[in-house]
Amino acid sequence: MPQVINTNVMSLNAQRNLTTSGGQLATALQRLSSGLRINSAKDDAAGLAISQRMSAQIRSLNQAVRNANDGISMIQTGEGAMDQIQSMMQRMKELSTQAASDTVGATERGFLNNEMQQLKSEINAIAGRTEFNGQKLLNGSFAVTLSGTSTAQVGSNLTTGSAAAITGISVAGARASTTFTFSNTGGVLTLSDGTNSQSVDLSGGGSLAAGSSMTLDYSSLGVKITVSAAASKTHANIATDLNTLTVVTGSASAAVIQVGSTSSADNRISLSFVDVQINGTSGLSALNTALNDFNGTQSAANARALLDQAETALNYMSQQRANLGAQQNRLEYTVANIQSTVENLSASRSRVLDADYASETAALTRGQILQQAGMAILAQANAIPQNVLSLLR
Repeated sequence: MPQVINTNVMSLNAQRNLTTSGGQLATALQRLSSGLRINSAKDDAAGLAISQRMSAQIRSLNQAVRNANDGISMIQTGEGAMDQIQSMMQRMKELSTQAASDTVGATERGFLNNEMQQLKSEINAIAGRTEFNGQKLLNGSFAVTLSGTSTAQVGSNLTTGSAAAITGISVAGARASTTFTFSNTGGVLTLSDGTNSQSVDLSGGGSLAAGSSMTLDYSSLGVKITVSAAASKTHANIATDLNTLTVVTGSASAAVIQVGSTSSADNRISLSFVDVQINGTSGLSALNTALNDFNGTQSAANARALLDQAETALNYMSQQRANLGAQQNRLEYTVANIQSTVENLSASRSRVLDADYASETAALTRGQILQQAGMAILAQANAIPQNVLSLLR
């Protein structure tokens, strides 16, 4: 080959190989320091897309596990309260059995009735206060929404006196499929469902200032109304405008638990809770009637009727608890299945994304040796043009 000075092809070749081995060494160091085989799209474009999709699915499924566990906790909250309610119903049956016997008289039946009425009140209280994350579970208000047939609607104008409007209606704690009606008596605004009612006194002569709002809280019924004023409006005029308006709730819907990474129906589980208050609208209405009859007349005949209804109520509660137990078991199987899926997906992602330390340490060692050898050869290649000097002597 010709002896030249300006262009050292052997040095350029050594430099190119040194750059290549340097890039390989840098890649090995990056993978070993990050633990990932794919640190950017250039490492493996298709592998990056696959691993990112798997990562999204794994994160979504891990959240689904948390959702399902929250659903289990929700069920346990409701079922635990129902356990206490059923215990009180068993006591009711015990008391009605005692009252049905002529070994006790009217006075003693009165004492028994006092306890049964207290048990009824506490059952209703437990059903009313049992909630999970602010949602009441056992009073028939679970997942209830405002019906379009309400005459009180958000945006409804209140025109008497001055400008105001209803800007908020909450029925989060209200019973499903119920019509609540406002009635105004001298500024005392009462909301009633026909059986229960609560009043807010607006007769004090106050007013709602322009630009401000007030909330009428009928918490015992689970209804809240927010009124806002564009101009000053008296409380009495608010009571007048709301008079005869209705708030109607729709039917209760089930709680939907998202247990998958897509929106398909197979990735949702519905949980249902029932009204276990002893009243005229729940599945315990017959027990309510029997308790009211015995409260009116403490006779052996009424006690025997109450005994039968207590047995029916116990069977009803057992059925509802069994339904919740079945739903809990389903969720537990769902959690186990999702965890197995996450485990297998994580293993697949690892094969695509994670660095193999055995392979990468070998590549690191190879790169280090090539760098050292390349530097030595480059030094020799850079010295070769000096051979021309021997021709000039």
